[in-house]
Amino acid sequence: MTHHPDTPLPTADAPSPASAHTEPTTDAPGVGRLVGLDLARGLAVFGMYAVHVGPAPGQGVVIDSLMELAQGRSSALFAVLAGFAVALITGRRTPKTGRAGRQAVAKVIIRAVILVALGTALTMTGTPVVPILAFYGLFFLLVLPLRRLGAKPLALIAAGWALTGPPLLYLLKPVVGGRSFPTVGEADGLVSLFFTGGYPALTWVPFVIAGMAVARLDLAATAVRVRLALSGVALAVVGYGGSWLALRLVPGAAVAVQEAEKGSGMASMPSASSMASPSPGSAGVFGDSPAGLLVASPHSEATLSIVGNTGVAILVITACLAAMGAFPRLRRLARPVIAVGSMSLTAYVYHIVAIWLLDTGGATVQPLYVLLGFIASVTVLATLWSRFFPRGPLEWLMGRATGLAARVQ
Repeated sequence: MTHHPDTPLPTADAPSPASAHTEPTTDAPGVGRLVGLDLARGLAVFGMYAVHVGPAPGQGVVIDSLMELAQGRSSALFAVLAGFAVALITGRRTPKTGRAGRQAVAKVIIRAVILVALGTALTMTGTPVVPILAFYGLFFLLVLPLRRLGAKPLALIAAGWALTGPPLLYLLKPVVGGRSFPTVGEADGLVSLFFTGGYPALTWVPFVIAGMAVARLDLAATAVRVRLALSGVALAVVGYGGSWLALRLVPGAAVAVQEAEKGSGMASMPSASSMASPSPGSAGVFGDSPAGLLVASPHSEATLSIVGNTGVAILVITACLAAMGAFPRLRRLARPVIAVGSMSLTAYVYHIVAIWLLDTGGATVQPLYVLLGFIASVTVLATLWSRFFPRGPLEWLMGRATGLAARVQ
């Protein structure tokens, strides 16, 4: 079967703690907070591996729950972290202006072009995974005009986009002729990037804008982190709880969604948000009914899904930032995961290439030991690499390429 796209958004844009000295320090957060972001990225990498090479349902309550938690939320977490990356480049608390601002814009554009090219190359490998990198590059370009806005305007724009993007996508998909899940080779072209691909910009950019808004806050303040965590809880409750209620209160909504699932062949797919959907297979994208706009399951591309997944992402990021700042011993214990997060672009490409070389015949549901092997191998490689080099190999190449931005006057 074609696996549901759930690739993360690996980022090489935010400096890892080991390489923080290579970036301007006026806007960068403290080392503890940089480590927290890398920890969040590392967790998202593991979640993405679980989605792409994880075991099938029925392996046990704990394993099944972990596999479902990874669905949809890993990619949403990386999209929010992408907003952090843009903010770190263009000025986290105070947007850069003048020559520094122009150079920051050039860095983002160079990264975007490279990611689009790399994403296209990965798509050509023919793996059952839908690479996100080309979409990711487009997200960077789309949010650039917002780089000088503060937290509140960014939050309002993210909310407005989340409210209007899904209905607009629902109306436009029949016009552009898109399908819910693109097969290998379809995740290219502007139509796919904006509307019909696995991560349509029309419904994924709000995650990135939300990340930019969070990055603008004073994350060193305990009160800010508490309010941020409470906001994450509220968003998750509104998203998932709101979907659960809507599908039961709106006449015919649950039945319409179930029929759409059967018609699209998605009933056999595991759900990552059963509490927000009427059945285990409601990971759909609208279907033929507007009732799909009420679904908050993975990749439903609906407003409530965006809201709920954003809340979870904010909670994870806040917890990682707080934990790394408050518990030095935990930071040492989490060092292998942090190492993976600090080179998440490399880890992402590594797993796509590994799936391609293993040639699983299009299958993405594997025994548990395959997932454990992926996680163990990338963790060992990242930990060893970080002992000798401040950045991952692809992160280093990205840094070299964006060095061209220094020529901008």
